[in-house]
Amino acid sequence: MSSVIHDHARARLVTDARDLPVVPVELRFDGADSPATVRIAYPGGTEWAVERELLERGLRYPVEQDGWRIWPCGRVQVIMERHDTAGVDVVQFDCAPLVRFLRRTHQEAPQHEVPKPETARA
Repeated sequence: MSSVIHDHARARLVTDARDLPVVPVELRFDGADSPATVRIAYPGGTEWAVERELLERGLRYPVEQDGWRIWPCGRVQVIMERHDTAGVDVVQFDCAPLVRFLRRTHQEAPQHEVPKPETARA
């Protein structure tokens, strides 16, 4: 069974424009290659890699780590803010597609379990 999961969502680019432009994105997870990372691919070749656990926490409460800020926006949306040397990018997602995608990553490609240490026999 392949552990690569693809899904599609829409992101609103947060700008100073009156209406936020909506762009299609591809959500991607490869449990065999990088089980802790979710990738978000934008039109034009831009791709973000964010820790799956950070995104999951950001859906519930504000989090900040390694140039990322993610927080819920009301009950049905989440904001992702990414800081790098080129500046700041801010996008808004509906939570439902992200939650469904993240649920699939756990069902079809669960996180690698840490092996339990063997106990010595007497």
